[in-house]
Amino acid sequence: MKGKAAIITGSTSGIGLGVAHALAAAGADILLNGFGERAAIENLVSEMRNQYRNKVAYSAADMSKPADIEAMVAQATRELGGVDILVNNAGIQYTASVEEFPPEKWDAVIAINLSAAFHAIRAALPRMKARNWGRIVNIASTHGLVASTQKVAYVAAKHGLLGLTKVVALETARSGITCNAICPGWVPTPLVQKQIDERAAKEGIPVERARHELLAEKQPSLEFATPQQIGAAVAFLCSEAAAQIRGVALPIDGGWTAQ
Repeated sequence: MKGKAAIITGSTSGIGLGVAHALAAAGADILLNGFGERAAIENLVSEMRNQYRNKVAYSAADMSKPADIEAMVAQATRELGGVDILVNNAGIQYTASVEEFPPEKWDAVIAINLSAAFHAIRAALPRMKARNWGRIVNIASTHGLVASTQKVAYVAAKHGLLGLTKVVALETARSGITCNAICPGWVPTPLVQKQIDERAAKEGIPVERARHELLAEKQPSLEFATPQQIGAAVAFLCSEAAAQIRGVALPIDGGWTAQ
């Protein structure tokens, strides 16, 4: 992927950071995005530059703001020379029953988990079409394929993200641009760790037991998928070998959706 430029949203930690490392290792220049302390982000950018000898930039764009997203894409074009790869990974979670779900939380989850991907794709596509090459990978979830209680906004957003993926794949089907989605199951990210900690506190059980129970409910392998595994899958979808993989939703979920 030498000479290719990649934007990965929500990439200062978790799955997004795993994807950023995988694409950088394959030779791509990287635009990181996400929240965090300035010093920590500066260290991350410096470390990645030294490790991979690639261009590495950073955007603090807020994924809930379309103008910020457009500016992020423009920054990648300016600093990295283009946008060849777009990985829409940024996401947030909130849990409550439908009747108790705050409308403002619904709006926030839909904005960041679904609408942000639309705005980023819309901004990046003309640059990809100009080169007749591009890779768009949307990080969805098993919750884009099946549902769970207490997660109405997240499930709706991830189902919508798979629909968006298919439309973009069809509209770019006769070009060198592909669009696919990856559907991770449980991955040890800060978002998931928060759910484990809350479960342990609520039930008065050790964190390790809460972790096991979380996996046992959904993931038959009883093992987390890792950010590195997700990153490797993204790198594959960006490769020439995946040029005719279009509009798929690839589960990496330890058998969750096989049940």
